[in-house]
Amino acid sequence: MKSIAYFITSVNRFFFQSAKWIIFLIVPIMLLEVVSRYVFDSSTIWASELATLLFGPYFLLGGPYLLYLGGHVAVDLLKDRAGPRLTFCMELIGLMMGGVFAVILTVYSTGQAYNSFLLNETSFSTWNPQIWPFKIFLPIASCLLVGQILANLVFLFSHETRQEETA
Repeated sequence: MKSIAYFITSVNRFFFQSAKWIIFLIVPIMLLEVVSRYVFDSSTIWASELATLLFGPYFLLGGPYLLYLGGHVAVDLLKDRAGPRLTFCMELIGLMMGGVFAVILTVYSTGQAYNSFLLNETSFSTWNPQIWPFKIFLPIASCLLVGQILANLVFLFSHETRQEETA
């Protein structure tokens, strides 16, 4: 089980490492928009929307690996004062609640992305790009999140077993 959990984590690490480069597209696009607007008094039609569309995959694909790293915002006041058993229970409950959320998100976003693809959905803005390629990242990322939650559950239980063995 642990080898599968490490494999899932390595897949999420790959997506995290790949997605981080998207920021190098977003920043110049936004810089171009700002310069165009304030220096040439002529904003672009496409730059802000493209940056927004690129930001979705940027943060969605990084989320599952950040869960593994513990990089999300957390309030650890109670957890820091709790004993190992209560900490284990709180992490278990948190992962289970996150798992329910991720499964629901996967189910609903898959249907939305599929319909967007079938309808060849566009943004209906002046630029009007196709948005189904960007919408597809939500079900992909939520599936990766489900996988990472399952992997974290394996890590959580194996760590608990290790603590009991050494005690």
